[in-house]
Amino acid sequence: MINLTDSALNAVRNAISTANKPVDGLRIMVEAGGCAGYKYMLGLVDVVDPDDTVIERDGVRVFVDNKSHDYLAGTTIDFVIALEGSGFTFENPNAKNSCSCGKSFG
Repeated sequence: MINLTDSALNAVRNAISTANKPVDGLRIMVEAGGCAGYKYMLGLVDVVDPDDTVIERDGVRVFVDNKSHDYLAGTTIDFVIALEGSGFTFENPNAKNSCSCGKSFG
């Protein structure tokens, strides 16, 4: 299961409410690349793949494709506002290592 903190949920809600077109939810994926081997990808989507795992919390729907699900199981996603910049952070128990920016893992 993937967990979104209240701060992450609020950030997703805000992104959905300001989107230029209707949005069904947030897609979270893992792709090869980044500094450490894999990188997190996030984006709003208006089309759901029937094979997606759908996670819903407090009205926010999150879609995870089957290939990414095992990499993300148990991950907590937060949205942090800091002087260095704001953005999503990932606490992933499956990551053996990660890069300093926190957007890539191995």
